Amino acid sequence: MTFLKTSVKLFLFGILVAGVQTVRAQNPVVDELNSIHGNFQIDAQYYETDSLIGAPKVPEKLLSNVFGNINYTRGKFSAGVRYEAYNNVRQGFLPSYKGEGIVNRFARYQTDLLDITIGNFYEQFGNGLMLRAYYEPGLLYDNSIDGARIISSPYKGFTFKGIIGKQRLFFGKGPGIVRGFDGELNVNELFDSILGNKKTRVILGGSFVSKYQADQDNNLVIPENVGCYGGRINIIRDGFNFNTEYAYKINDPTADNNGSYKFGDALFSTISYAGKGFSILLQGKRLDNMSYRSDRNESLQNLLINYLPATTKQHSYTLLALNPYATQLNGEIGFMAELQYKVKKGSIIGGKYGMEITLNYSQASGLNQYGVSDSLTSRTYYQTKWDFAELGDDNKRYYHDFFVEINKKFNKKIKATFVYANQFYNRNIIQFNAPNAGYKNLRAQIGVIDVTYKYKSSSSIRFEFQGLFAEKVDGKEVATNSNLIAKGDWATGMIEWWPNGHLFIAVFDQWNFGNPDPKLQVHYYLGTIGYNKDAHRISLSYGKQSAGIFCVGGVCRVVPASNGITLSITSSF
Repeated sequence: MTFLKTSVKLFLFGILVAGVQTVRAQNPVVDELNSIHGNFQIDAQYYETDSLIGAPKVPEKLLSNVFGNINYTRGKFSAGVRYEAYNNVRQGFLPSYKGEGIVNRFARYQTDLLDITIGNFYEQFGNGLMLRAYYEPGLLYDNSIDGARIISSPYKGFTFKGIIGKQRLFFGKGPGIVRGFDGELNVNELFDSILGNKKTRVILGGSFVSKYQADQDNNLVIPENVGCYGGRINIIRDGFNFNTEYAYKINDPTADNNGSYKFGDALFSTISYAGKGFSILLQGKRLDNMSYRSDRNESLQNLLINYLPATTKQHSYTLLALNPYATQLNGEIGFMAELQYKVKKGSIIGGKYGMEITLNYSQASGLNQYGVSDSLTSRTYYQTKWDFAELGDDNKRYYHDFFVEINKKFNKKIKATFVYANQFYNRNIIQFNAPNAGYKNLRAQIGVIDVTYKYKSSSSIRFEFQGLFAEKVDGKEVATNSNLIAKGDWATGMIEWWPNGHLFIAVFDQWNFGNPDPKLQVHYYLGTIGYNKDAHRISLSYGKQSAGIFCVGGVCRVVPASNGITLSITSSF
């Protein structure tokens, strides 16, 4: 609390100094040195009970999520605060987010040698396999570290980072202490006289992260300090980019791995090439027992220190995103391949404006686990092999997504997007993390047609049609939504009208027409009106929203069905 009061006072003092100087001098140089910027977001929803779609009764009727950031910068100094309020938190977010207060405050000073931050900060080492602290308001995910961070570049080509602190947990902090060090070497910058002009650039990096949590287990000897370390390399040449990173974690018995003393490791690689009108991306990932939290007893998305990158596509169309993939922390192997090609203008297929084609395939599978001769003290349970045999085993498949997307502009007024997708979804694993949860795998064909008619320079109408056709199992429809009420095929239609560059009106209907129970063939009607101006946006919606799973980068939250009014306001300055 002492630091909180001190940092807030420091921030307010900075604002006061900035205001006084601006009014007193009206000096343009001073104005350039001082800046205040930030953003606000208000999301409120009025709920109506709707047992037909599984929308629960909400005693408060009205729930809201509110936050705002205010940051002040003067030369090399910057400071900021973020206020959050949940009265109470909206459905679909963890109810532990209850209350209001300043949850993020920091002060930072940067020189050529040192960059020091005290208070809350976000940081990532490499691809995040060992450490990534970040904020995603759509998930209400915030694992910021409250402590100190130092970044230094003492010599050309070298960058060092050091961090220490505790992670945010709702309106408090977790019990564990996180410490970490990262070093990165840009080889071309270090040997600039020899390699400075070379097209091939090489960057090397290595990290070590450790967490401390006291052992309070009466039956087991739990390691109080758990280290995780690894290295990475990035090679860049023209349109070619290769990046790979490996991480190793020592034994870390937690609630996630049922108290296993087995080590964990992860490998993530990506290779891409972009040329004229053509690009290709290949990603691969293998991870085993890589849940890494600053509290070994936590679950869900709480107090994760690291981030395991997704190798599946994040879709924006509702039916494509109805059953997204969530990264399995205890173990998985997966890959994604994507090819993009732009058909030339003036060709038979490309026509006057050309055409863009995207092919994408991604897959995630579970690891084969082989039993070991365990003792009561070793408790490693299993071992795995690096033979990648799981990728060809349909019984180990968790998810796959194949899609073709075509973007075509027909003339100055009409453009369209066409998508076909084939998805496989293992609900037992992805939604329930239990192989025997009792739900059938979902196999679905999905189509999307999205047409925009731009009848004036700032006026347009967009039509969107989607269909999801689920394969029956043993002659019966399977669950096609996370609420398990929806089964069988879906259709979606939307009309979005922009009469000018600021105002928009949209009507939307999502229909579970394939549900075998006629009473559950529900129409999810939704109407929205919104207004944008500069960096401000207001939208108001009324209607039903189906249940689903919302994911960002493989990190997900379950969204329950709802019926009611939603107000959303965002503003930045």
